Amino acid sequence: MQICSLLPSATEILYALGLGDAVVGVTHECDFPPEAAKKPPLIRPRVDPQALPAVIDRQVTGLVSRGESIYSVDADLLASLAPDLIITQDLCHVCAASPDDLATALTRFSKRPKILSLTPCSLADVWDDIRRIGEATGRRRDAQGLAMCLELKVAAIEMNVANARRPRVLCLEWMDPFYIGGHWVPEMVAKAGGEDVLGRAGEPSFRATSEQIANTDAEIIVVMPCGYSSGRAIAEFSFKELPSSWDKLPAIRDRRVFAVDANSYFSRPGPRLSDGVELLAHLFHPDAVPLNVPGEAFQKL
Repeated sequence: MQICSLLPSATEILYALGLGDAVVGVTHECDFPPEAAKKPPLIRPRVDPQALPAVIDRQVTGLVSRGESIYSVDADLLASLAPDLIITQDLCHVCAASPDDLATALTRFSKRPKILSLTPCSLADVWDDIRRIGEATGRRRDAQGLAMCLELKVAAIEMNVANARRPRVLCLEWMDPFYIGGHWVPEMVAKAGGEDVLGRAGEPSFRATSEQIANTDAEIIVVMPCGYSSGRAIAEFSFKELPSSWDKLPAIRDRRVFAVDANSYFSRPGPRLSDGVELLAHLFHPDAVPLNVPGEAFQKL
């Protein structure tokens, strides 16, 4: 079987199932495990990923308002690879190529490949998507074992902090403008022993005003810009002048603001979300949950 992955999270799942050799094409963002980055990139962004958050937001908004795609698909390369299976998604068109883009590219195929589209909104959906990929690739047993292992890991963390006091947590998925983390992020906060003050479990991220944030009484702020490493999150946070109304927030007053590696542990709906839950649990309850992820996964601001 030859597989093209149009999602970084799907690429991670395929490698976790021992299917790295079957992956023949990926996206420009597929960088885990590191050998995935050596595969031919099928997707390119039409925005500047290195621009400041406000600039990226304007570029994305402009493309969407004109009905244009944020990504371009290399249709010629995709056709030349002749995959048996293409894994894509229909959850967030800011995160991956749209179904319309893929449909256009598929017109070049003489024999249509199987398409597996993922639309996870919760941790359970992510674990089920692992099983779905296992079914589609003949790795049902491996996928079931991986999904069960991840479920048990998160359940153990949740049990470990079940009786601890739950701090009020604000998750910033974007800094300019402010966006609140959605989909599985509020659930991750809850399982890690926190209370998400604005996020809505299972629903998309959304824009928030500085006044809304100032009124949350957040005790911990987690800076997790979508697709950013902790280093870039730190840089973007340092550029941002915070509203004076935030001075009353316990998180600001007590210096409990953390930048995290969102790209690895929060943005991508893949196996490492379980590590993200563990990371949050350590930030919320450091005495109860040891840190078992690399040191660069977070930094106190």
